[in-house]
Amino acid sequence: MAKANPFQFIQQVRAEVAKVVWPTRREVALTSIMVFIMAMLTSAFFFLVDWLIRSGLGFILN
Repeated sequence: MAKANPFQFIQQVRAEVAKVVWPTRREVALTSIMVFIMAMLTSAFFFLVDWLIRSGLGFILN
């Protein structure tokens, strides 16, 4: 790897950071809400599956 001097490195870092597209406040809020909803749906699904397995095993063993 070729060594670059510190000033070139800083210029390259600034150029790359300038290319970053930051999300808007609305996008952050919407994706946060979607993550929360998906987490709730996933937890409800696994609760239901756990309850069904527990009930089935309880029926079989008793």
